[in-house]
Amino acid sequence: MRFDRRKFLKLSTAAAAGTMLNPGPGQAKAAPPGPDSLGCLVDTTLCVGCRQCEAACNQRNQLPQPPVPFEETAVLENERRMDETTYTVVNKYYPRNLGTLTWRQRPTFVKFQCMHCNDPSCVSACIVGALTKDASGAVVYDAAKCIGCRYCMVACPFQVPAYEYDKALTPQVRKCTMCFDQVKEGGLPACAQICPREAITFGKRADLLRLARWRIKNHPGRYQDHIYGETEVGGTAWIYLASEPFTDIGFPKLAAKAPPRLTESIQHAVTGYLALPLSLFAVLGGVMWFTGFMKRNGDKPEGADQVKEGAE
Repeated sequence: MRFDRRKFLKLSTAAAAGTMLNPGPGQAKAAPPGPDSLGCLVDTTLCVGCRQCEAACNQRNQLPQPPVPFEETAVLENERRMDETTYTVVNKYYPRNLGTLTWRQRPTFVKFQCMHCNDPSCVSACIVGALTKDASGAVVYDAAKCIGCRYCMVACPFQVPAYEYDKALTPQVRKCTMCFDQVKEGGLPACAQICPREAITFGKRADLLRLARWRIKNHPGRYQDHIYGETEVGGTAWIYLASEPFTDIGFPKLAAKAPPRLTESIQHAVTGYLALPLSLFAVLGGVMWFTGFMKRNGDKPEGADQVKEGAE
């Protein structure tokens, strides 16, 4: 087999350029939510901590019954987190500053669940596509694709996904589904449907943001001038209103830039700096290999092949 030096160098250069210019699959950007993207507005000033949303979620998702009945509100005295058997929890926070208005003298009750981010870190981190962001707004999980790597758990800025460690053969990642199947059929999430105080409003995210701004504008002394989830980590499908600072009632302080875009910018910077030297090394390596090949084949004495044939 004969090797053409010029052709080989062309192929090596093209391969190096391809490494530098061709983005990897992890660099693909998620599409922003459309105008019909759905979500929920949680007005924490209306929640009374009845835990009926917890019970409704448990029933609809056929989750195990908790050790403490849903009618028992004493569990609210201790902060809780979602886990593989509990997709939503209500926590109780006492105000640090009571203020002068009587309505602020009561605790704040906050419902937590998957936030269904507009640009989800869990979706970006999943290497097999087991998590996807649906056009409706829900972050949907496909257990059939999941390999149990749990990268989604590490990536989530709200620490929501939970893993079934006690199921050795068929473990799954568990979290709120936003009642995706029922919503697709025109229904409501179970928690929004059951809430007796209408603290949870389900609808188009754009409409919910307008409603939240209207409430803040018309009741400036009642609400913090901030809608949590409007901009945090690129925006979330679940947004919140509160009378207390959000950092005082269990919400992490997060930047507006979505984590997948942050990691993407780091990846671009790293690959940008490394692309040129890697490309150069690829070309030089190709030249060295080709030179060695020619040297090995060129060191044979003239007529060696003919002598070998004559000897046979």
